[in-house]
Amino acid sequence: MWFDSHCHLYDLGDDQAVAGAVARARAGLVEDMLVPGVELKSSLRAIELAIDHRAWAAVGIHPSETAEWKESSMAAIEELVGHPRVVAIGETGLDFYRDHAPRDLQRANFAAHIELAKRHSKALIIHTRESAGAALDMLEHHEPPERLVFHCWSGAADELRRALEMGAFVSFAGNISFKSAEALRDAVQVVPPERLMVETDSPYLTPVPHRGTSNEPAYVAFVGAAAARARHEPIEQVAAATSANARRLYGVAEA
Repeated sequence: MWFDSHCHLYDLGDDQAVAGAVARARAGLVEDMLVPGVELKSSLRAIELAIDHRAWAAVGIHPSETAEWKESSMAAIEELVGHPRVVAIGETGLDFYRDHAPRDLQRANFAAHIELAKRHSKALIIHTRESAGAALDMLEHHEPPERLVFHCWSGAADELRRALEMGAFVSFAGNISFKSAEALRDAVQVVPPERLMVETDSPYLTPVPHRGTSNEPAYVAFVGAAAARARHEPIEQVAAATSANARRLYGVAEA
């Protein structure tokens, strides 16, 4: 049984499309999934979908959504944290690849999320793109929350070492299956089994053999299979470990 630890269900289409994707995931032995928000509207929608589909939600503001960010932006997000389906803060972090928002605002937003996660004892979901080192610097400066995960890992080897030393979980997405992703397959071998997670990040980063189509939670099994091959471990072992790790990170019971 798999746990898709990061899937944007609200981007899969209308209610019928989402219901179909969830049904295919359940049929494909996806036991559980988490839906992260990227701003207030999607955070609210993540909670709705978590209720409707027996999933879990995270609430937060993505770094690319911070062009007009201010401290008061967090007030509405914080109001959602107490919902019983909300088990994490995010996704948040830094994105220096797209640079859709000024970096000072991205940093202010990330710092506010770090403090929010600590204040409410929630897991923190971290997005990094060409910014893992800067995100690690900020976490070290502000002191990281007790539970955190780097989603869709893409950092360098020394950055991975720092993340693991910090106690972070590390999640891999569909790009680990890409032919060009040797660095990710090297990285997944380094992560201890008790810190490893998998995700689809759907509808993005569709894994082989479905690359070129829209991603969905059912395909987390292909992500897990790619990780298992790289680690020279049975798929069943990776499925059990990554699912247990996701439940431990998010503080949720077995479905």
